[in-house]
Amino acid sequence: MSARATRTAMAVVLALTVAGCGAGDDRASDGRGTGAVTVFAAASLTESFRRIGKDFEAANPGSTVTLNVAGSSALANQINQGAPADVFASAAPANMATVTGAGNADGTPTTFARNQLVIAVPRGNPAGVTGLADLSRSGVKVALCASQVPCGAAARTAVDAAGVALTPVTLEQDVKGALAKVKLGEVDAALVYRTDARAARADVTGVEFAESARAVNDYPIVALKDAPNPAGARAFVAYVRSAPAQAVLAEAGFQAP
Repeated sequence: MSARATRTAMAVVLALTVAGCGAGDDRASDGRGTGAVTVFAAASLTESFRRIGKDFEAANPGSTVTLNVAGSSALANQINQGAPADVFASAAPANMATVTGAGNADGTPTTFARNQLVIAVPRGNPAGVTGLADLSRSGVKVALCASQVPCGAAARTAVDAAGVALTPVTLEQDVKGALAKVKLGEVDAALVYRTDARAARADVTGVEFAESARAVNDYPIVALKDAPNPAGARAFVAYVRSAPAQAVLAEAGFQAP
């Protein structure tokens, strides 16, 4: 099989993984941001972008927003392999650079939010975790994100700043995976974003720690060069930067860009 045929086949497979993607006729735009808009978004944006997507649909009659949420590194790879998407919202500039470096962005990415880490522990904090140093205690099980994932890179920066020797029992592919380990009681703590701990506050408590200020993540967003719905992509990016969307992000615990 030729290289071109291989890339085409991979793109078809990836396209089938994006829930809700329809036929080409379903993706038409009338130039006002209507039509189907497929947004590839970092897992930590799940709750906020679900709400923002619904608000966008209300503000743009006839539009439909479909989210594909995962770790930013995985999403960047999918985009570069040809998966059909209109917008990419990453949890870190490094993963966005993977897409822009491949020439797959339409314009310059814009930072629309920032996020900071906390230590997620089960309700009641049975292990008595008060800071990063506690995570290195014997018997304390910790989950981290993998290093190629933004929450993993941020965690490593914070841990290094604290001078703590930390050996996680698991490395997850996105922040929701790390958080799930706490919710299921499989670990005593995980380093996750403040926003994710807040969204799961019925099950976990977020413990703030000073070193997280050394590892604040910028969240960039961009319309994609081969977007099936270019007008819808640009409209969604603009909406994410609007006051109503910024209010949703602030309520979720994101910091202003």
